[in-house]
Amino acid sequence: MSDFIDTILLKQEFSHADLVLLLNALGQDKKKLFTRSAEIKKQYVGNKVYFRGLVELSNICSKNCLYCGIRAGNTKPERYMVTEEEVLDAAQFALDNGYGSMVLQSGERSDEQFVDTVSTLLQKIKELSGGKLGITLSMGEQTEKTYRQWYADGAHRYLIRIETSDRELYYKIHPNNKKHDFDIRINALKLLREIGYNVGSGVMIGLPFQTIEHLANDLLFLKQLDVDMVGMGPFIEHEDTPLYEFKDSLWPKKERFDVSLKMVALLRIMMKDINIAATTAMQAIDKQGREKALKVGANIIMPNLTPVKYREDYLLYEDKPCLDEDASECRNCLEARIHMAGDEIGFNEWGDSKHFAKRNNSPKE
Repeated sequence: MSDFIDTILLKQEFSHADLVLLLNALGQDKKKLFTRSAEIKKQYVGNKVYFRGLVELSNICSKNCLYCGIRAGNTKPERYMVTEEEVLDAAQFALDNGYGSMVLQSGERSDEQFVDTVSTLLQKIKELSGGKLGITLSMGEQTEKTYRQWYADGAHRYLIRIETSDRELYYKIHPNNKKHDFDIRINALKLLREIGYNVGSGVMIGLPFQTIEHLANDLLFLKQLDVDMVGMGPFIEHEDTPLYEFKDSLWPKKERFDVSLKMVALLRIMMKDINIAATTAMQAIDKQGREKALKVGANIIMPNLTPVKYREDYLLYEDKPCLDEDASECRNCLEARIHMAGDEIGFNEWGDSKHFAKRNNSPKE
């Protein structure tokens, strides 16, 4: 099959059948895929890896996604909201340590108090950093007014993971009600694009009921949506969620990790100049998971700046790494991992995707 794989990898566009074949690649064929994706990464985005200092702002969530450890129906986590002072301390740490950007992530809320709190934080981070820190938000579905307000207040990147682009599978991993509407989520991504955000999405790999064919469609969906950044990784079950009952039917974790690497590699080949995160979930399965993701195409790392006292209550999945590392320890660990992968850190740079800059005919930060 190797000669056939060589031919496919040189195509300008992959068909669904091509992607299924490549996602099933083993041995030398898999090595060829990873070699090709590494070449594309080097040619189009270089060997710089950009830090996004992550603050898990709150685990209070209005949604009940069937896979998530902080779903509203789970009574075990102690609900929290990081204080303004703690967020600004994290921003100062990011600034002092040359991180070009921050990510504020939280459970999904759209109440007025939460919206205004985020606005205030955005304004104060911009003021504290003199506009030097780029800001990504990952706070789910909001009204157009809220998206525009947050954009005006200083956020310029927004991530909404679709988790799966298959409508039927979507409703197997989410409740089928107005709070968990597939079309609303898709439309939110399109609205963010219209407003002017760098738009990000992503999927989980190895979900119950998911097939390789689903994942091939996910890759085509991300390309069709023309996203600027992607965060995706293996599904890891959480015992306090409804989907945990299907744990015995899941792919083995090693297989979920292996297919996740192939998803990163294929997306790098398909969307050559976007930003792709080496996600924490990769490291939850493989101790060198993030380095391996960097080698096959990822170029974003998110060091955790959340105060340690909150981290055990922000467990979206089990076996999440780095729960007891403070910000300095996390930074040192990730710097070492990046250098081990043969990359360098883009200190003091926003690192917006070249894809976004090209699409908007604006200079790259």
